[in-house]
Amino acid sequence: MIPNKLMEILKIEPDGVVAIATLGKEGQHLVNTWNGYIAISSDERLFIPVGHMHKTEANIALNPHVLITLGSRKVDGMHGSGSGTGFLIRGKATFIRSGPDFDSMRERFRWLRAILAVTIDSATQTL
Repeated sequence: MIPNKLMEILKIEPDGVVAIATLGKEGQHLVNTWNGYIAISSDERLFIPVGHMHKTEANIALNPHVLITLGSRKVDGMHGSGSGTGFLIRGKATFIRSGPDFDSMRERFRWLRAILAVTIDSATQTL
């Protein structure tokens, strides 16, 4: 289950930065996107539109594990009002290139070539 605080971040802070880390033959790789681009599927996977992310895709083909961080200064965290909050998400990722989920995301993001679909193993509040 996706924590309510994480859902609040995605709604309130669309311009917040998301970092996605993968591990491949050449080591770690990090790519960014925006909070506002993330959609939640009916089975609570994160759907992230993919324009480029070629290195991310190659790494996931070898190792599906991802780490994702995101946050917002506008959402109260663990340390009181106004301090902001953030999450570390651990999960497994796949790429979706066709089908109804792809078509639905493509209506919103005409530039996407795939969806990075992340099944969440854990979502830990860090702030």
